[in-house]
Amino acid sequence: MQDLFLSSQFCKKVFGAYNNRTKQNCRLKNRIMKLVKKRIWIIIAIALIVLAVLLWLAWTYLNGRNGPVWQFILDPEAHQDWVTPAGYQCQDAPFSMPTDGFIGYLYGDVFQIGKRHQGIDIFAGTESGVTPVYAPYDGYLTREESWKSTIIIRVPQDPLQPDRQIWIYMTHLADRYGNSLIDELFPPGAKEIPVKQGQILGYQGDYSGNPDRPVGVHLHLSIVKDDGAGNYLNELVFSNTLDPSPYFGMYLNAKTALKGPPRCIRDTGVD
Repeated sequence: MQDLFLSSQFCKKVFGAYNNRTKQNCRLKNRIMKLVKKRIWIIIAIALIVLAVLLWLAWTYLNGRNGPVWQFILDPEAHQDWVTPAGYQCQDAPFSMPTDGFIGYLYGDVFQIGKRHQGIDIFAGTESGVTPVYAPYDGYLTREESWKSTIIIRVPQDPLQPDRQIWIYMTHLADRYGNSLIDELFPPGAKEIPVKQGQILGYQGDYSGNPDRPVGVHLHLSIVKDDGAGNYLNELVFSNTLDPSPYFGMYLNAKTALKGPPRCIRDTGVD
C-alpha cells in the first residue's frame, strides 16, 4: 500500500512483527495522523482568512480614505486646502455644497464587509454645533417625530431626471447626547416645510446614538429614491440610494474618485 502508515515495512519498524494487532495499531495511528493533517489544514485556512481580513482592513482604514479623515479631524487647520466651502456649486451642477468641510468618505466606500456607504460624509473640523448646514436644493423638508438628528427633503422633480421624485437625506445634526442641532423652524413631526437652496437647516454634530462612542463631527448626506408612491425608501439599503456625483458635479463615487479631496469634474479635465 502507498500510505506510509499502512505499509508492512513501516509497521514492522515501529511495532515489530507484522500481525493483526500490528495492523490495528497502524490503522489507528493512520487515523490519528489523518485527523492531525486535517486540523492543520483547517488552521492554515483560518490563518489565511484572518490574514486576508487584516490586509483588507489595512487597505480600507490605513491606505484608504480613513487616513486623511483622521489627519483632518486631528489637525484641521493644517489641511484647510482640503475644505469645500458651504454654498460652493460646480458649473452646471444643480446641488450646492450643504456645509463647510472636508468630504472625507464617499459614495460606495466600504466600512464593513458587504456594507457600502450610501452617501458622503463632510467633516467640519470644528466642535459640535458650530458649523452650519444648509439646504443643497429647493424642496420640502420633513422631520419625523422620533428624529433627533435627521431631516429629509423631498425634491418633486429630480433636476437630472424630471420624471421622478428624489429625497435628500441629512443626518448627525445633534450633539453626542442627542440634543438636536436642527433649526427650530423644523421641530419633531414637521412635514413638508418648503425650503430654498442655501437656507440654514441646523448645525453639524457628532450624534451616534451612543454618547460614549460619538462619531467625528460631520454631516452625512445621501440621495434617496422614491418608492413610486410618494414616500422615501430605506436609506440604510445601498440600492435605495443614488450616486451624488452628477448632482454636485464632483467625483463623489469611491469607484471613480481621483486621489485627493473631491473636485469639480470639469476642473479635473476628465470626463
